[in-house]
Amino acid sequence: MKNNTLSMPYQVPEPKIFACTQSTELGKKIAKAYGAEMGSVHFSRYSDGEFQPSFEESVRGARIFIIGSTNPSSDNLMEMLLMLDAAKRASARHITAVMPYYGWARQDRKDKPRVPIAAKLIAKMLETAGATRIITMDLHADQIQGFFEKPVDHLFASTMFLPYLKELNLDKLTIASPDMGGSKRAYAYSKALGSDVVICYKQRAKANVISHMELIGDVKGKNVVLVDDMVDTAGTLAKAANLMMERGALSVRAITTHGLLSGDAYEKIEKSELLELIITDSIAIKKESPKVKVLSCAPLFADVMHRVHHNTSISSKFLM
Repeated sequence: MKNNTLSMPYQVPEPKIFACTQSTELGKKIAKAYGAEMGSVHFSRYSDGEFQPSFEESVRGARIFIIGSTNPSSDNLMEMLLMLDAAKRASARHITAVMPYYGWARQDRKDKPRVPIAAKLIAKMLETAGATRIITMDLHADQIQGFFEKPVDHLFASTMFLPYLKELNLDKLTIASPDMGGSKRAYAYSKALGSDVVICYKQRAKANVISHMELIGDVKGKNVVLVDDMVDTAGTLAKAANLMMERGALSVRAITTHGLLSGDAYEKIEKSELLELIITDSIAIKKESPKVKVLSCAPLFADVMHRVHHNTSISSKFLM
């Protein structure tokens, strides 16, 4: 018997977007930029702190994106792991962990005996939980991508920061790295902006405590922009800004992708010589500050998610 049914082109079903609680606001922004509704997920919580996520709609056979930065506390990581596991057990077809900030990434190697490599451990946990792809931004160390057996799309916040810096139209611009480890990032920015580079050399007494800092390069009469992947206690940035102003800099700004801003970071920033600190909303800020400017990474992630879903190139998002 002849089949007279007209062959219709296959329509790729739209993905479903969910967010962990710590990234709910960013998730809403990403979903809006994508042009989709946020999926419904409910968290049941026990009095002892245990929690259980539940997708309130079917995800069977769907591509889903789960948005959540994994900055401490560890509850943020556990939320992501439990949501990945729930999606896997609900028969989702593709499960992408969208992690604007990949937490615990500073533990990317054994720098002394008898310590963990937490960044590697978490990569394995994410894959075991059900992630079939990772989308993240400005990893603390590029080699963390190699800890995964699944595809990793490593985006760069330079796609947001470079246009902002160009709009400032600063004369005698100099890019600075707050430490030796960030020199590659600083050189990439300087190449894009056609500027000079200086580097701070620091020694730590212990984690988050700087014992000594020196400046390699000349900043006299320059407008300096410090670039880094994250700001935690802000001790390094504040000390570097003060040192550069002492050495004759006209102004000092800082751009850092992830604003952890723990402890007395806000107080240090406001008391320092920093003119402004520009961060992204990869992590929700704890409070407003006249010196802290936030650029949203939602359009970047929405664009990349759309390209991933429709299997188109994302190479234009890798500026550095």
